[in-house]
Amino acid sequence: MDKNLARHGMSPGEFIAWLGEQEHKYELVDGQPLMMAGATRRHRRITLSMTTFFDTQLQGKKCQAFNSDTMVKIPSANGNYRFPDLGVECGDFRDENSLEASEPVLVVEVFSETTEGTDRTRKVEEYKTVSTIQYILLVDPNIPEVLFYMRGDDKNWIFEVKIGLDAVVDMPQIGVALPLHIVYQGLEFYPRPTLVYPQG
Repeated sequence: MDKNLARHGMSPGEFIAWLGEQEHKYELVDGQPLMMAGATRRHRRITLSMTTFFDTQLQGKKCQAFNSDTMVKIPSANGNYRFPDLGVECGDFRDENSLEASEPVLVVEVFSETTEGTDRTRKVEEYKTVSTIQYILLVDPNIPEVLFYMRGDDKNWIFEVKIGLDAVVDMPQIGVALPLHIVYQGLEFYPRPTLVYPQG
């Protein structure tokens, strides 16, 4: 990277131009490129199942699914760019070469050991500032649990926790109801280890 850019930070335009020359995937955070960690097979299985489901459910509608190669611009002074694991966008799709979601309505992050803290806190707050986003899903890959944020009619956010394979995440604005058994299809769950404390 150009030392000048590293010192003063990248603009969104500089980041996009620079990103096209990189082998790895980066997000733009506070003017600095931040390399994204690789995903486990379990993580990829969840994102593939969800992307396929949304792609099927949205056929013939004005919205379409996108994967982690599509970025969402955060309308902050720093102009951060985030790459959610998947999402749904609506609006104008005429620019097929664009890296940016047109009008993201849903974003999904699947937790990993390295990203869970950021996903639960900073990323959620950033996504809430995107005016078109109506739904945010945070998926735990190890247990059937999804954290669901929905923008209400009064523009305030409603938070729900969906637990168990029989639970359903209803997203009427895009006409999709997502069953958790679709999210976790083909996966097994293992009991978490019980902590044993020394006696005496």
